[in-house]
Amino acid sequence: MRKRIITISREFGSGGRTIGKMAAEELGISCYDRELIEKVAVETGFGREYIREQGEDVPARNLFAYSFVGRGVDGLSPEDYLWSAQSKVIWELAEKEPCVIVGRCADNVLRNRTDCLNVFIHASMEKRADRIVRLYGECDKSPNKRLREKDKRRKVNYKYYTEREWGMAQNYHLTLDSGELGPERCVEILTTLYQGEYV
Repeated sequence: MRKRIITISREFGSGGRTIGKMAAEELGISCYDRELIEKVAVETGFGREYIREQGEDVPARNLFAYSFVGRGVDGLSPEDYLWSAQSKVIWELAEKEPCVIVGRCADNVLRNRTDCLNVFIHASMEKRADRIVRLYGECDKSPNKRLREKDKRRKVNYKYYTEREWGMAQNYHLTLDSGELGPERCVEILTTLYQGEYV
């Protein structure tokens, strides 16, 4: 079956967001990344900064962090409401049009659809560290520490809401090493697969 949706999961600093945008542009379809944040903000009334920070990342670096967040009388935390709203928006976007969706556990939200190509982008620590320094500049933390912390938060968030392992090859149709292949080659592979026929 021909694929309509590409979901991009990615290690911090691997360029997954850039690759997703480039692939969408090449294919002439929409890319939802920060645009998804806007839609979730309208749906929930949550602030954009809160959605950007909490939509993919656990409040701390382990699953116990979810035990200490405030919960309403229904037992749900603000993060749970955000997860639910985000999932609803992702599903609606997939129903509406062919697109690329970056992050936000979209691969799991759309796991029962047969028209998705689920991709994980990764790269070596060295290449990712170099990239985040070039893009975001220096900060108090070392690049390697920033990478480990961000990846840990994404991994824990993914595990909590999906009960699956973030980055494990079996959870995706394709994993690409952007550090070795380069963004352009990754885009070429994605667009070729997207346009092909699948059984």
